[in-house]
Amino acid sequence: MTFIPSECNIGVLGGGQLGKMLAQEASKLDLNIHFLDKNKNYPAGKVCPQFTEGDFNHFDDVMKFGRGKQIITIEIEHVNTEALYRLENDGVFVFPQAHILDLIKDKGSQKLFYQNNEFPTASFQLFENKTEISRAAESNSISFPFVQKLRTGGYDGRGVQIINSKNEIHLLMEGASVIEAKADIEKEISVIAVRSRNGECKVYPAVSMDFHPTANLVECLVCPAEIPENIENKAEKLAKDIAEKLGIVGLLAVEMFVNKDGSLWVNEMAPRPHNSGHHTLDNGATSQFANHLRAISGLPLGETRFIQPAIMLNVLGEDGYSGKAKYQNIEKILGIEGVHLHLYGKNETKPFRKMGHVTITGPNLQSCKQKANFVSQTLKVIA
Repeated sequence: MTFIPSECNIGVLGGGQLGKMLAQEASKLDLNIHFLDKNKNYPAGKVCPQFTEGDFNHFDDVMKFGRGKQIITIEIEHVNTEALYRLENDGVFVFPQAHILDLIKDKGSQKLFYQNNEFPTASFQLFENKTEISRAAESNSISFPFVQKLRTGGYDGRGVQIINSKNEIHLLMEGASVIEAKADIEKEISVIAVRSRNGECKVYPAVSMDFHPTANLVECLVCPAEIPENIENKAEKLAKDIAEKLGIVGLLAVEMFVNKDGSLWVNEMAPRPHNSGHHTLDNGATSQFANHLRAISGLPLGETRFIQPAIMLNVLGEDGYSGKAKYQNIEKILGIEGVHLHLYGKNETKPFRKMGHVTITGPNLQSCKQKANFVSQTLKVIA
């Protein structure tokens, strides 16, 4: 094929840290990439001059931005899909496709998709509001403990509430919800699939995820996931089968529960670059960002298998600090072999805000874990 980078005119809805890392990878192929978000001082605007200020939830802003682009993609799924349907009809390639975004950004639709296609997931019920859930709990139509997930709007741990008993019913959130059985979890994992517009599909090895106890954000991930080979193979096949069934073009992160009885349940999915794939920037695989760009541009996909094990730590703002970000003890970690620091360029820190990530690579996971423990205890974001 003949490839002319300047003619690969890509528009991205969202200009946060995922956009920044997309832009950095796009520069390696000299792709013509543009961003739409509210403020050009957002992370992507610091590395890409082609930044349009606007609202990706506003129909007119998305339409105006999308016209003249060859491809539109996203770094956040909560965007105006009405405009994306119109752009698709006008001949613009929208990846991931608008109907897939509509399915995935509604957790109820996600659960029905798993159920209808016989993908294993927790048993669930759908409710319109808090009152319906309370009545069902009082009549014992719901078994405790259970998990409430708002159908729309939740991300990074928001919109999720665990209810352990009737004494905690007051903690229910208002809104249309999925109520599902609480899993008896041994380990939480993620597998990222990538599928190109040409139909080529690959998966990255599973990673295990540890969550912050109060912020409900991924605090640490480990690659490889340290799970039995049969579970690894099953998880990779499951992620690939879901990507193929959807027919998605681009990345699909599939989060799963490995339960104590050995079963594997799909938790939820994200149709974009994902926090559980950041380590691919440093572990010897083709990064998730590069493969997403390849997939939507019709280029061959790169290698998804890693050369070195890796641990990724999210760099979160310290609790109790808000204001201009200051990175404490940064000099103590930068000189360590195998430590790769990625700061997102957010000027202001807040408690538990994602300010960056650190990937630790090495010949084995034991050495990575030792360094990761030091980094997590040493690097702090204060104000």
